[in-house]
Amino acid sequence: MITYRKAKDEEDIRAVANLADIIWHEHFTPIIGKEQVEYMLKKFQSYEAISDSVKNDGYIYYMAEDENGSLAGYLGARPEPGCVFLSKIYVEQSYRRKGIASSMLDMVKRAFPDAGYLWLTVNRNNEPAVAAYNALGFKLWREQVTDIGSGFVMDDYVFRYDLK
Repeated sequence: MITYRKAKDEEDIRAVANLADIIWHEHFTPIIGKEQVEYMLKKFQSYEAISDSVKNDGYIYYMAEDENGSLAGYLGARPEPGCVFLSKIYVEQSYRRKGIASSMLDMVKRAFPDAGYLWLTVNRNNEPAVAAYNALGFKLWREQVTDIGSGFVMDDYVFRYDLK
């Protein structure tokens, strides 16, 4: 059984960053390469980056834990006027295809009842994630390429899920 809760302290943020490191090396290295994975982990998924996003940018992290307290996945959300940006939805490989991402999305919908829509970005070449978001009811909203520094870009689809 999976339970869901908000990340509440430094220990939780460290656990999220550690899981991010595992997931990103396993999943994203074949898509964007090791060098960009290392850069993005440090810039966006490290303990320091996650802590800063919570303290200064209004992000909230939710954790999915199994019955033994092991972290199965996490979601990072930032409320915005009229909507919620889902910056991170990741599930550890052995827990995938068990409804965890869908349950985390349901939790976010309940947590932000006044939001008109959810939106997120996904790498265009991340075919499993693109398929999963389509299956969850997200619709392609637009495409974007974002320069993230050091010669790297994020080449993404932007998906939207209307709540109202």
